Amino acid sequence: MDDSLNICLACGLCCDGTLIGFVQLEPKELTNVSKVMDIEVTNGNGIFMQPCDKYCDGCTIYSDRPKQCASFKCHLLNAVEQKELDFNSAVEMIDAVKQKKASIEQKLAVLEIELKSESFYFKMVELIKWLKNIKPELSLTQNYQELITDLKQLDSMLSQRFGVSLY
Repeated sequence: MDDSLNICLACGLCCDGTLIGFVQLEPKELTNVSKVMDIEVTNGNGIFMQPCDKYCDGCTIYSDRPKQCASFKCHLLNAVEQKELDFNSAVEMIDAVKQKKASIEQKLAVLEIELKSESFYFKMVELIKWLKNIKPELSLTQNYQELITDLKQLDSMLSQRFGVSLY
């Protein structure tokens, strides 16, 4: 396939930690993957957290990526492969998710909400839990309402188009 038409390389939402929080490695992958990136190994199993440090405007190890990465197929990829959705429409959907993600990150900065996770996926899981415990008077402010709305819209987009939910 022509890389310019590879929806995965155009997207990167699984690699940047939006769709997936971590990648699990099979024992036979540990040696090769550990040569190109830092991984955690426990009891013969390995993982690395997202965002992947080999992703920078595209996967830099795409042809040698781990098995979980190679086998992951979101709904959007399936739709493109089944010709139910054209490449340009898929890219528009990806861009809409990236814009919503940026909006959420901007609101988090304005509201000075500090989350511990590096992975955007786990940040959103952490945020959902945090929002459930905030004081009712805070949750009624416009900034918090906009953040909650953005979070729900992002979850809807991820669920409908990518088959991944934050809730």
